[in-house]
This record gives sequence, structure tokens and C-alpha cells, in this order.
Amino acid sequence: MAEIFELFPTPVMRVPALLSPEAALALAERLSRAASVANPRSPQLSHTRILGPGEDAALDAVVAQIGPHLQAFGQLLFGESLRWLVKEIWINVLQRDGSQSLHNHANCFASGVIYLSPCDASAITRFSRPLGGAEFSFRNTHAGMLAGPFNADKWNAPAPAPGDLILFPSYLLHEVPVNLGGERVTLAFNAIPDRLNAWGYSIGFEA
Repeated sequence: MAEIFELFPTPVMRVPALLSPEAALALAERLSRAASVANPRSPQLSHTRILGPGEDAALDAVVAQIGPHLQAFGQLLFGESLRWLVKEIWINVLQRDGSQSLHNHANCFASGVIYLSPCDASAITRFSRPLGGAEFSFRNTHAGMLAGPFNADKWNAPAPAPGDLILFPSYLLHEVPVNLGGERVTLAFNAIPDRLNAWGYSIGFEA
């Protein structure tokens, strides 16, 4: 019998209901008012300033809830249960007709999004294949082809509810298509392990 191996897959972790819907909506209500940093590519998108550990007690409590899931996700990435630090956190507020362009996150290893408000189906986080890599030069893209995990260019995350968390490697390209619904509030963060060790060559990381 033939076998298919999912060779070198990219992990993406979804944690439903990390926060209760009530706690998520309360955070959205309090923190969205501080989203005063305009996004240069979409006037309907704004952010809070980047916050670090110890600046907001409620966010520190959220980080504590993220911790076990981040550690488990990190073990998938590096094969060891390391100590992880959420080094920066911020709030995104996306109004109707706004979008977030394709991007990844620098100077970190794991990133995540907690959905704090309802999210319209039009504005679900979308992940994309890298813009290069070891792929065929020819493509087979037409109305009759069946897209799957081995040939699709994009993947939409599952529809989230307020309080849901999604974790992904920071290098993974992602975007938010044009929001056709109401205000969309998310909490985003970047994380690093305390150190990495490659056969005795160690490097430590600090926020």
C-alpha cells in the first residue's frame, strides 16, 4: 500500500477559548481605545504602542495563560521544552474596509494572535507560502484544480471566536484580507526562548 509522508511540515497551533469570551471582550473594550498608532498601509488599521512585560497587569495575566501553550509549541519547533518569554505585545484594531498586508515578524521565533472580538469571515487570518524556496517553476492553477496542503498558495485559519489563540513560527507570512464586517480587535505578540544550543554552541536571548 502506498504511503504519503508530510515531510517537514510547518506547525500552526490553535487554542480555542484561551480566554473566556467575556474576558476577551473586556480587554478589547479597554485596550482598543489606546490604539492610536496609524498603520501606513491601511488607514482603517491602527495599533497600540508595543508593550513589554510588567507594563499592564491584565496583559501579564494573559501572558501567563499563554505560557504552557507557547512552551508546547516551542517544543515542536526546537525539540526541547525551553523557557519562553513574550517580549512584546500590542493590540490591533481593524475597522470595516481595512486590511493588513502580507508580512512576517522579525527578531523572534514564535508569534501569536488572540482574537478579542468577533471576526467577520472576510477577515480571517490568512497564511501564505514563502515567496520562494524549493518549489517547481511551473504551476497548475485553474478553476478545475483541487487545492490541498501540498499545492495551495494560501491557507485560512479556522474561524475564530473571542478568546481563541493561534500560534505560528514568526517567519510565516500572514495577512488579513479586507474586513467586510464590524470592528475586529486582536492581541498580537512575539516570543523568544531563553537560549538555543547547537552542539555546545549556545546563544541566549533577552528582551
